[in-house]
Amino acid sequence: QVQLVESGGGLVQAGGSLRLSCAASGRTFSSYTMGWFRQAPGKEREYVAQISSNGISTYYANSVKGRFTISRDNAKNTVYLQMNGLKVEDTAVYYCNAGGRIGVGGEYWGQGTQVTVSS
Repeated sequence: QVQLVESGGGLVQAGGSLRLSCAASGRTFSSYTMGWFRQAPGKEREYVAQISSNGISTYYANSVKGRFTISRDNAKNTVYLQMNGLKVEDTAVYYCNAGGRIGVGGEYWGQGTQVTVSS
């Protein structure tokens, strides 16, 4: 069982930056592929980024590639999403995810953190 708690969301102007954090409970964090997904109002949840269990491999949606960076600290049971060059269309609730395969979310989800980008 893994519990995930996101933080770091907020309101930012277009072009700005935010860093999301996701703290995980449990001793098996380092064995999980971790990811971030997002859901905008009226839209389905979509894939943003994932990172392999050892942190070596990262994967991104085309819409965020070159602007967002996913990283993890297995000693702290935490995964991060650094978001630069934010756009209005990045506005969404961002969810942390654990236990998935590349491109597919796993069974563990956080409660979400709101990111709002103003023009």
